[in-house]
Amino acid sequence: MLKVMPSTGLVKPKKYDWKDSNLALFGSKLEREVKKASAATEPAWEGAGQEVGLRIWRVEKFKIRDWPKDEYGNFYSGDSYIILRTYNPKPNSELLAWDLHFWIGKYSSQDEYGTAAYKTVELDTFLDDGPVQHREVMGFESEAFKSYFEKIVYMEGGVATGFRHVERGKYDPRFFLVKKVGRRTEVKQIPMRYKNVNSGDVYIMDLGLTIYQFNGRNCSKDEKYMAAAYCQQLESERGGSMTTVLEEDGTPTTHEFFEKLKVEEGDFDDDEVDGAIEGKKRMFRISDATGKMNFELISDGELSKDKLDSSDAFLIDTGKDVIVWVGKNASKAEKKSGLMYAHTFGLQASNPLASFTVMSEGQTTEKFDQCFQ
Repeated sequence: MLKVMPSTGLVKPKKYDWKDSNLALFGSKLEREVKKASAATEPAWEGAGQEVGLRIWRVEKFKIRDWPKDEYGNFYSGDSYIILRTYNPKPNSELLAWDLHFWIGKYSSQDEYGTAAYKTVELDTFLDDGPVQHREVMGFESEAFKSYFEKIVYMEGGVATGFRHVERGKYDPRFFLVKKVGRRTEVKQIPMRYKNVNSGDVYIMDLGLTIYQFNGRNCSKDEKYMAAAYCQQLESERGGSMTTVLEEDGTPTTHEFFEKLKVEEGDFDDDEVDGAIEGKKRMFRISDATGKMNFELISDGELSKDKLDSSDAFLIDTGKDVIVWVGKNASKAEKKSGLMYAHTFGLQASNPLASFTVMSEGQTTEKFDQCFQ
């Protein structure tokens, strides 16, 4: 049996290719394309936010399409999505509240994630500025976002490739990492390489009619359970016409699992895993009081709620998270641009992959309150 190297963590992640992205979209060619696609109204928003539950849409060439409910929790790395959570903030109340997210896949195009950001603002307007807005980046999602799904599965491909379902007789081998991250267990498609296997996690190799589940000797029971559940889901989707083979690290196994794993030059070089870079806290004022939009640093090191002013918008950078707070008397431009400013700021910050939140005065979240502690 090919020896599985001791668990040393994941392979060093690739840098995200964000290209030359500027999401101050108003007046841009992208804005005109999005407006042209949606015309005066957006059919996708019909009934959105009117009852408790989750709604998901995918961006498809400047248009918004409903994502099938049986695909909720499955995200393609080449796509961008909009997710609306509607809930009752108080038990036994008819009052509704919303969390509105746009999710960016690792290989989503600038047009796709730009459209997702713009249409998120549009949906927020459709709901009378009621939602709290969030940006989510593949692999760096907020805990709140992850809580919506029993499991999150990252798939390669996307709308541009036409890749969605595996069709019988057209099976492309796929390899998944099943890993517990925080309190949740995630399923992520990864390259089918020996380098990516360690004894600390669980792996699924999908060969179409045969699926292997490989349990690393140091994996958790939650990872084993999630992998088994995902294999059962795949078997159900294919009408029970496939075989699942369980492989335990350290016991005799079939050769096919390891024969499919590619070994390339440099696979065993030491790599350091990049992590989120935490820095000092800063606060910026977003204001058009002078007749043009200004972005001004007003606090460097310490944060105080006393600096928040109802007439403007503010960007709060904790070094780990980014929050935009919009005052109740902020101008229409300041209010509409909050999410766009946060996204543009994030691309230039030390941790551009962090999630962020846009909220209005009067709204509160645990993350917001912690900024000032």
